Amino acid sequence: MSIPVITIDGPSGAGKGTVSRLLAKKLGWHYLDSGSIYRSLAIGVLNKALDVTDVDSIVTEAMEMRLVFECGEALRVCLAGQDITQQLALEQVGNTASKIAVLPEVRQVLLQKQQDFRVLPGLVADGRDMGTVVFPDAQYKVYLTASALKRAERRYKQLKEKGIDANLSRLTKDIEERDRRDSERAAAPLSIPVDALFIDSSDITIHAVLDKILSIISIETV
Repeated sequence: MSIPVITIDGPSGAGKGTVSRLLAKKLGWHYLDSGSIYRSLAIGVLNKALDVTDVDSIVTEAMEMRLVFECGEALRVCLAGQDITQQLALEQVGNTASKIAVLPEVRQVLLQKQQDFRVLPGLVADGRDMGTVVFPDAQYKVYLTASALKRAERRYKQLKEKGIDANLSRLTKDIEERDRRDSERAAAPLSIPVDALFIDSSDITIHAVLDKILSIISIETV
């Protein structure tokens, strides 16, 4: 029996995480936040002060990484028994994750970890290469995006609400640079799956995005 998968790909800040969690909850399916896997590895790399160009050390860290997702009202992530959920949102962590994500050896190690999330009754997978590399046979694929400025404004608001100082101009530049790096990397670059539903969330609500996604899912799945 084939285990159904819905992939939601797109750049950082487009709303993939929120939409994916809402969708998984509505369907009663499991949820994979692939970005948290890479960000968790980035935290391990930063904690051990590893050089982002030291491929062997990063691969070792990836292989030994003990990661647990707990999906309640919100996503809770534990690395080696420590709750790292709040750290995942730090800009330094995101930038480091983007840098190590270009390493083919690292992506190969983490590929199987991601595919292991595919269990019954189904999986909603959110990331940048879910529909192109990790789950190319997914029954339903979505590409969710938004303008760099809109994504920076959302990020700025999130950080301010958490009491974290931020600069909107700098955030916009960081997002544009991350988009360029993710799109140009040799290993599984950010791209739109040929059979994906394309959604621009710049000027629509999260619930409008969710409705668009639900409209492509067969009544049998729902």
